[in-house]
Amino acid sequence: MSDTEAAAEAERILRTAFRDEPPAPASTSFRDDTPLPAFGTTPPVLQPETRIVPAWAAGTAVASIGIGAGITGVGCGAWLILQGLAAVTLTSVLMVTLPIAALAALATAIGSAVQHARAAVTHTENHYNAAVTQHVQHTEQTARGFLGRITNR
Repeated sequence: MSDTEAAAEAERILRTAFRDEPPAPASTSFRDDTPLPAFGTTPPVLQPETRIVPAWAAGTAVASIGIGAGITGVGCGAWLILQGLAAVTLTSVLMVTLPIAALAALATAIGSAVQHARAAVTHTENHYNAAVTQHVQHTEQTARGFLGRITNR
């Protein structure tokens, strides 16, 4: 920039700075219309607290909704049980208990067959030609689990 151009620019700046007109109103809001990226990191945005309900009131409301839903479920379950008990007939009792009785009879038959098969293989007479020694064994039992599973070592 030449000296004459610089002097003209300085005069223009001084004239606009010291004129008696009120300044143009400054904008108080800004809207950024640039499209957001489809992926990637974005800067954090300040989110001021705007709740007007106290925390204890919100907790009480949530607890009451949960208790109401739970009581409704218990009531529906009781209603279903009582409806089932009111509709008990001989046919319904037989339809429920016959498969259970059939499984019990099958388990008894299998257990009896296994017991008789084991009893068939026995030795009535044992002949030993060597000296007999007895070894004392130490057995350790531990019970574990929900139903008390026992382990022998």
